[in-house]
Parts: sequence; C-alpha cells; structure tokens
Amino acid sequence: MAPPISIKDLPNLRGKVVIVTGGNTGIGYATIQILARRGAKVYMAARNESRAKEAIHKMQSDSEGLGEGSVEWLELDLSDPRSAARAAQMFLGKERRLDMLINNAAVSSGPFKLTSDGLLDIMVTNYLSHVVLINGLLPLLKQTAAEPNSDVRIIALTSAAHTMVNPETFATKESLNRQYGDSMKGYLTTYGNTKLAIILHIKALQKRLSAEGALITCVSVHPGAITTAGGQKFVRSLPLVGWGVAKVLMPMVFGSWEEGALTVLYAAVAGPRDGLRGEYVTPKGIEAPSKEAMDERLSEEVYETTERVVRELGL
Repeated sequence: MAPPISIKDLPNLRGKVVIVTGGNTGIGYATIQILARRGAKVYMAARNESRAKEAIHKMQSDSEGLGEGSVEWLELDLSDPRSAARAAQMFLGKERRLDMLINNAAVSSGPFKLTSDGLLDIMVTNYLSHVVLINGLLPLLKQTAAEPNSDVRIIALTSAAHTMVNPETFATKESLNRQYGDSMKGYLTTYGNTKLAIILHIKALQKRLSAEGALITCVSVHPGAITTAGGQKFVRSLPLVGWGVAKVLMPMVFGSWEEGALTVLYAAVAGPRDGLRGEYVTPKGIEAPSKEAMDERLSEEVYETTERVVRELGL
C-alpha cells in the first residue's frame, strides 16, 4: 500500500529540531535519514551507543549523505522510565527548541515479564516510558509551539494490532499489566494492548493541550505492514511451517522502511496540522481506529492511570 505522500511533498526542515526514539534500524532509521536530508537536526534516542553511532555513520556514508541536516545520539533506555526522564533532562540541556517528538521504538516478541517496578516490560517499553519522555519534554514543546510560524507535533507509532483487544477498563495498574497468554497469538494481542494504550493516550493528551490553548498536534500512526527487525524476530519465533510460509510471503506483503517512514512523516510534517489533531493515521491517511480506541472513557482512564503510575515511580 502506497504511503499518503512522497519525499517531494516534504517541506524544507532547516532549523527544525526532532527526536526519534529508536532508529538504528527499520522505520526509525528511514525516518531519521529523510528528516536530516530535508535539513532537520535529529536526535536518535536509543539505548546502545555503538549501534546508534554505527547507524549514524552509515547514514553519513550513504551516497546522498545527510544533506544540510545532522543526526546525534541521545541516550535512552525505554525499558526503564527513569532513563526516559533522564533523556528528557539531557535534551533540555542541549537545545532551546523541539519541533517534533516521534515515538517510534517498540518491542513485540514475548515472553513478557514484570519489571522490578511491578510493571509489564512490553508496556513500559512501548508506552509508559514514552509518556515519561513526553511529560519531560512538554515545557519545551509548548515553548516552541508559542513561537511564530511554529508547527509542533507529537507522533506516536501504533499498530493495527490494537484492534485485537477490547478491554473493559484501563482504570487500574493491573489493566496496564494485562497479558493474553503465552502463545504467538497471545503475545501479539498483548503487544496490541500496548498499541491501544498509545492511541487512547494521544487522544487524551490532545484534548488537554487543546483545552489549554497549546498549539501542539498529537497523532497516532499505524505505518502499515513493514519489514522491520522486530517483525522478522516475531516471524522467526513462529513454528517451522509458519516461519517458512511467512519468510516467502513477507517480501510480497510487507513494505519497505521508507514506505513506513513516509506515513510517519505525513503525520509529522506534511499533513494538515489542524486536521490531524488527535487522529489516527495509516498509509491511507486519516482513518478511524477500533471502537475501543475511540472510547472517551477508556482514553481518560488510560491517561489518569498512567499519570498515577508515573507519580508512584517518583517521576
């Protein structure tokens, strides 16, 4: 499926500052590379310094290079919310503006376990730590949004897997820790629960920012079926027959990193700012997510529960 834009549709981003979580491979890599080539200064927020710098060097060594833009590493380990808080503070010590925050990084393969904080590890990595990062960066995002001609956006990558879950509530810490079994389907459904939380949180965050008059656009993005390292790891975990079939079908069904990145960049820089607020974007453009993802009660519950958990962590 073709993304809603092409590279020629992207504006010049000279002077813009961006954070992309993850990015040493996959959609994040392509997103960072394209942003830099359009002139942006991009921070690759990732855990492993050597892998991040190797990816940055690869971008710089590419035949097109990075154009007028640049890429720097920002230390971030999403498995620990405290690292997300530290990353936000480190960034605030480096920059005086932030135009885009693109929460791209995620894990999908089980089995999953509770962290030392009593939280499900996949929910921490995919969702909770990203919320901590957003909270830490919001003052600078708001400051940038108040400047003339600004276009500040918070983009959160989600997945069509969110349609696999229909939770009754997100009002408790236990609801964030919900697991759906130790089968491949169970792991994928648990992953989908983290992606549903992301969509619901983006809607609640947008509601609050709009109410206070902050001109920040929040969007959740399903980039489509894309061949990524995480997806390949999940496929390799399938039974032998399933793995063999999937290995053959993946090149025919799954899109490239760049295609996934262009869907993300439609939401981040190219789509209509006002028309995108709180929306769910796919390779077709703006679409309706599942009915659970549009449930205002669930949206408020996931937001309030998350804020309570973050406070309990002292963050």
